[in-house]
Parts: sequence; C-alpha cells; structure tokens
Amino acid sequence: MSSAGRGSMLAQPLRAPSAGRVAALIGLTVLGAVVGFAGALVQAGWFPGGLLLALAGAAGLFLGGSRVTGSRGGAVAPAAGWVVAVIFLTASRPEGDFLFGAGAGSYLFLLGGMALAVICATIGLGRQPDADDARLGK
Repeated sequence: MSSAGRGSMLAQPLRAPSAGRVAALIGLTVLGAVVGFAGALVQAGWFPGGLLLALAGAAGLFLGGSRVTGSRGGAVAPAAGWVVAVIFLTASRPEGDFLFGAGAGSYLFLLGGMALAVICATIGLGRQPDADDARLGK
C-alpha cells in the first residue's frame, strides 16, 4: 500500500522507539555533555583557535548524530546534553570558583553553540518518503 493511502504522518498512530534507538539517543546525550565540558576547557585555553575547535566539535556531533539516527532527534539529544553541561559549568560555586570567564570568547561559545544546535536540528534529516513513492513515474 502506498503512503498516500495511509494518510499524513500526523494521522498515524505513535510507535514506541526501539531499545537500540533509545540507547543511541542516551549515548548521544552523554556524548553531548562530554563535548560541552571539553569545549568549555578548550575555548578558554587557546582563544581564537580553541573557540573555533570547540564550536566545530559541537557542530560535528550535532550534525553527525542527526545523520546517524536519520532523524532530528539525533541532533536534539546531544544538543540537550551540551546545553545542560555548559549551563551547569557557568554557575559559580560557593567558594567563588567558576570555569567561564566574563570574556567575549565565553559568550561566543555559549551563544554560538546554542545557535549551532538549532541550525543542526533544523537541517537534520526529517522523515523521507518510501522508495516506491519517491518518483511518480515508476
């Protein structure tokens, strides 16, 4: 049966994700937190190059997660881990210690990483039509 007979994606019943997909999304979330932590250290260490390296690593993870899972959820999961880790690292401790300074590099890392997360989640792969329905001439 063609997908035209099944109705739109919104009209179809929800299906539970497989255990492998859930494990992949959890792994991507943890990996996003690790990349956020590593990026926070690198961007401050070598200012211009470290900032670009940290943002490139985050973008690679977000877009790679989307491509590996074949859905936008693959970009959202590591982005969520990245945001949680980075926001956690921005909070100061009672002793007065903090990881991020008040420089322009820190703000560029925070805002640039969030912008990259939105961009990669937006351009991530959505649901594709079935192979039989992709071309009308066949």
